[in-house]
Amino acid sequence: MAVLGSLIQEFNSINMRYCINCCIHLLPNDLHRQCFRCRGPNHNNQKCPVCKEESKIPLYTDSKQMKLLAVLEVRTDHSESWNGVFCLRKGKLCSLIFGLIIMTLVMASYILTGAKHGLLLIPSPFHYGAFTSNPSLMDNESLSDMKDHYQPSKMNISYVKDYPSIKLIIDTITSKIEFVTRQRPDSEELRKQEPHMFSVIPNKFLPNSKNPCWYEEYRGNTTTDPYATNSYALYSKRFRTIFDYLRKVFWNHLYHYKDKHYRLRCLPHFYIIGQPKCGTTDLYDRLRLHPDVRFSAIKEPHWWTRKRFGIIRLRDGFHDRYPVEDYLDLFDLAAHQIQGVLQSEAAKEHGKMNNIVIGEASASTMWDNNAWIFFYDNSTEGEPPFLIQDFIHAFQPNAKLIIMLRDPVERLYSDYLYFASANKSVEDFHEKVAESLQLFENCMLDYSLRACVYNNTLNNAMPVRLQVGLYVVYLLDWLTVFNKDQILVLRLEDHASNVKYTMHMVFQFLDLGPLSEKQEALITKSPASNTRRPEDRSLGPMLPTTKAILRDFYRPFNTKLAQVLFDDAFLWKRT
Repeated sequence: MAVLGSLIQEFNSINMRYCINCCIHLLPNDLHRQCFRCRGPNHNNQKCPVCKEESKIPLYTDSKQMKLLAVLEVRTDHSESWNGVFCLRKGKLCSLIFGLIIMTLVMASYILTGAKHGLLLIPSPFHYGAFTSNPSLMDNESLSDMKDHYQPSKMNISYVKDYPSIKLIIDTITSKIEFVTRQRPDSEELRKQEPHMFSVIPNKFLPNSKNPCWYEEYRGNTTTDPYATNSYALYSKRFRTIFDYLRKVFWNHLYHYKDKHYRLRCLPHFYIIGQPKCGTTDLYDRLRLHPDVRFSAIKEPHWWTRKRFGIIRLRDGFHDRYPVEDYLDLFDLAAHQIQGVLQSEAAKEHGKMNNIVIGEASASTMWDNNAWIFFYDNSTEGEPPFLIQDFIHAFQPNAKLIIMLRDPVERLYSDYLYFASANKSVEDFHEKVAESLQLFENCMLDYSLRACVYNNTLNNAMPVRLQVGLYVVYLLDWLTVFNKDQILVLRLEDHASNVKYTMHMVFQFLDLGPLSEKQEALITKSPASNTRRPEDRSLGPMLPTTKAILRDFYRPFNTKLAQVLFDDAFLWKRT
């Protein structure tokens, strides 16, 4: 604004410096009201050297000539003596108009440029060259985004200037990485934290079912709505249709014994626990086509990680906690079928195993422990004293776990495209990565790796979810309570290239029965699920600089993951 004020002042002084109705050079404050008479009757504007040169008035800003939109042409009128004053006012009006135009341009420039670059905590050291997008690229959580599709830019990014500056941050993070085995809490500590859960779920289950099932006494009457207080039904209209059906068939599936009513309750036999944007939806959609598999009424209940703490949407804060009974209600459809099988088989052949298995597919189960800080004692130097797997193992020590992973670099970009709501671009993604790395570094300077990975404040502050791709940190923590043979780890890249092979691995892991050719074809040849939206494909792949930075960041974690799994494919060197 100071520059704009000096520009207007300079422009006004120009109007005052020359009399626009004669050839006399005036002082800045001299209005020279009698200028018409000083010219004389024989004055000729075309021959007068001053009038001829100064009939067009240039603008000066900081001693440099500036042509602004057009050149002011000052024309004189010889007919009236007061015309000089009129022209003088006209010049002031023009200066005001031009001043407003300049002010508008300056403010627009500030808004458009300042708002974007103000996101970084420090001035961004990154400079972007021209980028050639390829709208035909697909990231589905599936098949075709696993290869390098980067096109050479006409203006290559300056690795010499950009890469080393952020590499220093990554080097600091890498120097602080320590994979330390966590201390597993004992069962009594877990009971103190969740006494109600332990009062509802028994220690022993029915012997002739693969699933952890048991009979629970139902004390309601025929007029009682068994799902009246279910939080899933209350807070989401999408689930009300499901619960309307469950209400209609509820009494048909009660077990009557000695004048009492009992309902069959079940927990899942297996969990698809992660990770987001790694193909879990596609795996779920294929697996539920198997005749022996049943899933919860809702694909992703997120009960273990969020709902039992009262988190409905992360941005909305906390609500009433969902009790374990609400979670168990989600498996009533499967329990009804299992009960029917058990009762029919019991009449024919006692002790025959029921082959139906129940699954649950919340992709947050593996990694999301953000709520711990609000509910558990914070006396462990920033590390959570209890994790999700501690409670699952306490009730289901024989549970089976399936994990689908992908190159964490590509996972992060897919995650950004899926969750970002506006102004998505490869440049914006790059800046968010840089900011997140800086935040993560700041945490690592003061806390342990596990404390930073499970830090709710840090995770909410980072504009992209870097921590979700630190697979080995979560896997090692799950391995502190579950045996390695209870966990199947798959790669999306393998699933994308050979669906039949990965599905056979899953079938074998879950001990599922054989399929007919028609059933197998239905499962393995179905189109991929949850593909990238068309509007996101047009953005093309991330910038090569961003990819190089993320490769360096995730490299030590991928190296440790490959060592734990004894499989170099998890280094993701060829993706």
